[in-house]
Amino acid sequence: MANSAAQAQDMIRIPAGPFKMGSNDGRDDERPEHIVALAAFEIDRLQVTNAEFAIFLERHGTTNKNGQRYFDWDDSDARIHRVEGVWRADKGFLNHPVVEASWAGSLAYCQSLGKRLPNEAEWEKAARGTDARRYPWGDAMPTAALARFASNWNETVAVTTHAAHPSPYGVIGMAGNAWHWVSSAYRPYPYRDDDGREDIAPGPVRATRGGGHDSSAEALRTTERGRTLSRAPVAGHHNIGFRCAR
Repeated sequence: MANSAAQAQDMIRIPAGPFKMGSNDGRDDERPEHIVALAAFEIDRLQVTNAEFAIFLERHGTTNKNGQRYFDWDDSDARIHRVEGVWRADKGFLNHPVVEASWAGSLAYCQSLGKRLPNEAEWEKAARGTDARRYPWGDAMPTAALARFASNWNETVAVTTHAAHPSPYGVIGMAGNAWHWVSSAYRPYPYRDDDGREDIAPGPVRATRGGGHDSSAEALRTTERGRTLSRAPVAGHHNIGFRCAR
């Protein structure tokens, strides 16, 4: 049975067509700016929450058949715990983005719903549209009204907090609060989906997008790839979450 809470999560359709990916003015790993053509796809309007991921853990456990962890439940930054034999989101954090989910756990969660993780190009198009904007809301520098950033360790907010400032397609929370795991391995540009980076076998470090609650304003740019972020895919992290696509 699918996660009923996540079933209520609506998805945004991103139309087929080309967009500009990367930046010639950004960090080295964002270069070169190049055109990528994508088929139409859908992406979750919101990031996956602690409450939604707790239901997944209750139904599927904390590891897969190969012993890979889905969630670092024993990390002090986790906001989901086992209470009276049931996995539950901590009080006050139900609607915050799940963190401490590994890349494998994020992938498995999406697959359990008949979805998948977005690839890096899909994530960027959903965040910036076709006008090559610097941030999901446009080119204005981030403020507290636009995104959660420059905050203290684990000071996330609800995933709907910045609903008034979505991406061009209406996707909420694509900058700040929690980074996003994507399916793609972290490899140099130009992006190609047929060069092996979309092989979902365990192993390579994956790209992360969007910035987190403790990131600088610069890291919230739509082209930022999390170059200096700690993101070992076998582990969860205090500032990395995800959303699903299909």
